Amino acid sequence: MTAGTAIVLFTRDLRVHDHPALATTCAAFDRVVPLYVLDPALAGLSANRTRFLHQALADLRDALRERGGDLVVRRGDPVAETIRLAGEVGATAVALSADVSNHARRRERRLRAECERHRLRLRLFPGLTVVEPGALRPGGGGDHYRVFSPYHRAWAAARWRDELAAPRRIALPDGVRVGRVPAPPAGESPDAATGGERIARQRLTDWLPELGRYDDQHDDMAGDDTSRLSPYLRFGCVSPLSVANRAGDRSGPFVRQVCWRDFYYQVTAAFPEISTAAYRRGATEQWRYDDDALTAWAEGRTGMPIVDAGMRQMRAQGWQHNRARLITAGYLTKHLGQDWRAGVAVFFRWLLDGDVANNSGNWQWVAGTGNDTKPYRGFNPVRQAERYDPAGDYVRRWVPELSAVPGKAIHQPWKLPEDVRRTLDYPPPLSVPGTDPVWLR
Repeated sequence: MTAGTAIVLFTRDLRVHDHPALATTCAAFDRVVPLYVLDPALAGLSANRTRFLHQALADLRDALRERGGDLVVRRGDPVAETIRLAGEVGATAVALSADVSNHARRRERRLRAECERHRLRLRLFPGLTVVEPGALRPGGGGDHYRVFSPYHRAWAAARWRDELAAPRRIALPDGVRVGRVPAPPAGESPDAATGGERIARQRLTDWLPELGRYDDQHDDMAGDDTSRLSPYLRFGCVSPLSVANRAGDRSGPFVRQVCWRDFYYQVTAAFPEISTAAYRRGATEQWRYDDDALTAWAEGRTGMPIVDAGMRQMRAQGWQHNRARLITAGYLTKHLGQDWRAGVAVFFRWLLDGDVANNSGNWQWVAGTGNDTKPYRGFNPVRQAERYDPAGDYVRRWVPELSAVPGKAIHQPWKLPEDVRRTLDYPPPLSVPGTDPVWLR
């Protein structure tokens, strides 16, 4: 162990278990300063995620205090505050988990330059993914995998890093001002999950007995039997490696979803414009721009029950069932003809798990501008509803105006007799010029 002080700058890795930057730094230095900087540049993007973040920070502080340390909280530019704190505590090194977004990369470049200027050592660590972005390369050349299936084969066969225990003890320098963790603000979604590592680890433990049923149940929209770990993975409240290791079978359907997450991180590392520019070369982008239609979609008032149910769930919980994400995104882009970037923005506002890589990558996949090998595929919302919500219970839960409609008729209320339709406080389907969708016939 080096006699000295180092800073661990937390970003999207709000945990103490399997945290390579924290574990390695605690083993190498006798004094470690865990730091989180509240960045004004990221404030206001999502009230839901701000609440979740502040809850996770409070939980992280508790975990660090249990180990003799604390979480130092500052507000301002993360680079400037890190360098300022290094001067205050006499730190000689800074540790940081590597990330892939444009914002994270700019922060890293600026931090590296400032560390060099102030003669601080900067070291980046893995931890946000199972396999580091860029570690796997396709055999035929190229800097990343463009198609998921060969990436998954390589990912499942790769040697994963060892999972690390939480540090037993963390010693702060004397006299450091720790600052205050902000109280969680009110979010926009009343039923949003609570952030924090303790909740994440307990959720994983409680859900693992359901793992054997995942392949049969994860598309059951009314059953809602998915793990709901995605917000905790997005903020690093639980390590993706820990999740994959505890789930076991690398080729199983659940771990395959963890691999999809890694896949989009390595895509974003190679194509950081993923939120704003079409990934697929030669993608046709001829979008309609209809603010009224976009607003109706965002508020769950399209007149398409399965779509409205998905959007209302997202607004209520800050989360949306994965099958509903495919249906709602497909409806916006392939039926309403709206630009996928508008959908990215709406999801990014509401979703607790909204991040650059997965939110944008999945939207591009659905829109036909991304990594889908069948870019012109569409999702017939009625067929999807009848297959994945056959009794209509998911729709009834989130669109109570239709709760009295019996059976599968709930998925096509526009086909009900006129006298019945007049009793429903529910709009007719949005009309789109030049389209004649088969599900409305």
